[in-house]
Amino acid sequence: MVFCELFENENDYIKEMSVLASKIVKEYYDPIIGSEQNDYMIQKFQSYESIREQLSKGYRYFFVIDDENCKIGFIAVIQQDKGLYLSKFYLEKAARGKGYARLMMNFVIENARKNHSRSVSLNVNKYNESRFIYEKLGFRQVRKEKIDIGGGYYMDDFVYEYLL
Repeated sequence: MVFCELFENENDYIKEMSVLASKIVKEYYDPIIGSEQNDYMIQKFQSYESIREQLSKGYRYFFVIDDENCKIGFIAVIQQDKGLYLSKFYLEKAARGKGYARLMMNFVIENARKNHSRSVSLNVNKYNESRFIYEKLGFRQVRKEKIDIGGGYYMDDFVYEYLL
């Protein structure tokens, strides 16, 4: 597995990331939050313009590439005060259940350690069954959060943390 970082000046790769992210997020979250809210969130957080803006603000995006050189997922992180925030952590449906999530999380944790972070934190939708994967990987739930994202929509999440 390879993690290929995306940079702000790589317009074609940003477009490719947006397409991949939109596909994975659409497939995964439509059944959880409904297509209308999901489409709004994809436009707000995974559009070409949004990813470019996030990169300009210090987010780091990575393609997840398997041994056959296929882009099967993506990760996005940003360094915050004392910890690394894991903003995006997604795999295509066909790649799930094969141990990739553990390798991806090891990559995230190693990056956090290199940056002298004290923790890795993330938000996960309350109804997302993947939250149990984070628990298996050593994260613990620290609080609940309801965030107004505009358009009459909210992100209704648990916040998880992994202490380093």
